[in-house]
Amino acid sequence: MNELTGSSTRSVDRALALLAEVCAEEEISLTECARRAQLPASTALRLLRTLEASGFVARDQVGSFRAGPRLIQLGASALGRQTLVRLAEPALHRIVAATGESAYLSIAGPGATALYIAMVEGTHSVRHTSWIGRSVPLNNLAVGLALRDVVPPQGYVAERDRLEPDVTAIVAPIRRPGGVAGAISVLGPTYRIDDDTMHAYGRIVADEARSLARQLAVPGSGATTEQETGT
Repeated sequence: MNELTGSSTRSVDRALALLAEVCAEEEISLTECARRAQLPASTALRLLRTLEASGFVARDQVGSFRAGPRLIQLGASALGRQTLVRLAEPALHRIVAATGESAYLSIAGPGATALYIAMVEGTHSVRHTSWIGRSVPLNNLAVGLALRDVVPPQGYVAERDRLEPDVTAIVAPIRRPGGVAGAISVLGPTYRIDDDTMHAYGRIVADEARSLARQLAVPGSGATTEQETGT
């Protein structure tokens, strides 16, 4: 191992040690964090600032450190994916059986994105194909509104997709305590989904999302806003 590689490895080890100490407490001071990680305060501060810039730690007004939004998101995603994918698979199959269109499960991804983590392809010869592993921006998309829980009273967002103009997206949030665990969607070609069909599929998706919410011990309550979205 050359000197540069050794230095980089030490920096990573030290950063991970600091991160572990931050996660062990609701909040922790620089001095205490450095002491527990057995690092000089100046070294700890430099590494914590790097972690803060990446969102892995956050610092409050008095200078104490706590787990940052990026770290919380990664932890929630790692746990949520395993549970949600397992729970959602039967629901996705039921949606496809009822609509013939492709059904997806998505969660909040890095930054302001939605990440597609599971799907069941539709049965039509012309159908929406797999977006598993793809991330899309939250802004101005139905999936973004659902993941932010900005949906009309019927519990789903239905609109002609702005990312793919020939596609109609119908999305419902899967709620959990304190927020949204993910969203389930139906995506299909717009020529096959008129307004009546779109809203019929919306009711199917919303019912499945509420069922998943109950399995996650979350009441399937009404939406948080009365904004009308979709056509």
